[in-house]
Amino acid sequence: MTVLGPNGALPRGEEKRRTVEAMFDRVAPTYERTNRVISLGLDRRWRDTAVGTLGLAPRSRVLDVACGTGDLCRDLVDAGHHVVGIDVSAGMLAAAHTDAPLARADAAQIPSPDGAFDGITCGFALRNFVDLGVVLRECARVLRRSGRLVALDATVPTNPIMRAGNALWFRGAVPLLGRVLAGDAEAYRYLPKSTAYLPAPTELAATVTAAGFADVRVRLLTGGSVLLVSGTRA
Repeated sequence: MTVLGPNGALPRGEEKRRTVEAMFDRVAPTYERTNRVISLGLDRRWRDTAVGTLGLAPRSRVLDVACGTGDLCRDLVDAGHHVVGIDVSAGMLAAAHTDAPLARADAAQIPSPDGAFDGITCGFALRNFVDLGVVLRECARVLRRSGRLVALDATVPTNPIMRAGNALWFRGAVPLLGRVLAGDAEAYRYLPKSTAYLPAPTELAATVTAAGFADVRVRLLTGGSVLLVSGTRA
């Protein structure tokens, strides 16, 4: 099943939901190993930064949205939190390695009551949602007042030198590594290209604010190749 359309076009709307879910089901068995390689091991540092930015006391209730195979869930448990993970991909949940309870659920319709969580995390999935504003409003709904949101995602550096290096690695080497490590070059062509779904940092901050968050901040990590957005439930 292809992910990209004619001339490399990204899927939209319901087609995006179906194709992205199917793609993650396919790559789930090798996802963690492949991520370690294509991130050059830096994914651990990014997740540590996210957990630190969350800034919650131990034993807080944290929801990891689009939890995948549970990397961030494990880090949150290690930090002493009570963690629940949700993901729309059954394949990713089946391949997960975490003691945290997991559920198959769409982030646009989180099956939790209002104010159920102290914090929400999301690792490298903002660009995969069909409607980011809807997902962010759901996150605000299930967070208690003054609860914290922290999300990571890939982005493209603005510095010309870093931008050229990013393109060489993520658009050149990563699809080849995806073919070798996961047997799916198409998925790993999509993943770097999908950064186009993300709004610019100022627009992203405005979208998070409009969803019901205050003190919204967007930080760029690793030469501008990764962004970290955080906010407090207003």
